Formats: sequence, C-alpha cells, structure tokens
Amino acid sequence: MCKIAVFGSAFNPPSLGHKSVIESLSHFDKVLLLPSIAHAWGKQMLDYSVRCELVDLFIEDLTVSNVERSTIEETLYQPESSVTTFAVLEALEAQYPQSELTFVMGPDNLFNFAKFYKAEEILSRWSVLSCPETVRVRSTDIRKALVEKQDISDLTTTKVCRRLVKMEYY
Repeated sequence: MCKIAVFGSAFNPPSLGHKSVIESLSHFDKVLLLPSIAHAWGKQMLDYSVRCELVDLFIEDLTVSNVERSTIEETLYQPESSVTTFAVLEALEAQYPQSELTFVMGPDNLFNFAKFYKAEEILSRWSVLSCPETVRVRSTDIRKALVEKQDISDLTTTKVCRRLVKMEYY
C-alpha cells in the first residue's frame, strides 16, 4: 500500500514554510504538491502556469526525492468555478487505486475545514493531517518583501528567489 500525502496550497509563491511542511512528510512514499488552479474563496494569485513553474523550481531545490507536482487540478478545472478538495481526492483515488491518501493542510485551513465542500465525507473517506510550518515564513511575507524591494533569500529556496527577483511578479 503506497502512502501518498496530498498537499494543496496557493504556493503564491512557495516559501520556506511550505518546505518545512514537506520535510515533515518524509514518511510518505509520495508527496503531491497541488498548486490551486482557482481559489475556493476568491483569493488573488499569480497565474496558475507561473505558480506551477515556481513549484517546479522549488521541487528542484528540495533535498527530498518523494515530491512531485500534480496536474490533477488542471484536468478537473471548469472556468468560473473552483476545484474542490473533495473532487481532487476522488480523482486522485481513481488515479492511485492501490494507495492510501492523506490530505495535508496548514493550520490556517484547519480552522476553515468545516467550510470545505463535503468536509464530513472527506473525513470519512480519507485521512486529514494538519501540519504546521516549523519555519514561520508565509507567502505573504515574500510578496510584501518583494513589493518593498527587500531581500527574500531567507524566505524561499534559491531558484524560486532568483526567478521572483528576475521576473518581478509582485
């Protein structure tokens, strides 16, 4: 039985906080990173393709081999609607039928979990893990520092830092 951690986030952009969560998931056979294609609560984010590119660079910088970016949200996306966690887990269950899925979320989402579409059914069908960052760096900190033209090298990984500074996304 393959154990898969499903870590969805805006990754707007990936931070050292995200990295600390991923490092705590080393006991999983596979960790799937799912950049949100459309935020359920209307959060403004960089374009999905840009965030995917940043996540790919982020993964290259990690020293773990069990992490990959999932494109499942792309296959589920319908314009003008969000992709729900429930739909993602159901699709991943079909894609990995011999696996045990665990949905991983940050503590901020734990407080909103009751608002998730079919929250009760998610809890009855899959494991849910709230995983706090051990490094307290948020994507908001990176965006704010970039707007204020401050150094972000201590907030994200090397390749992500280089790309963000070069492209001036924020």
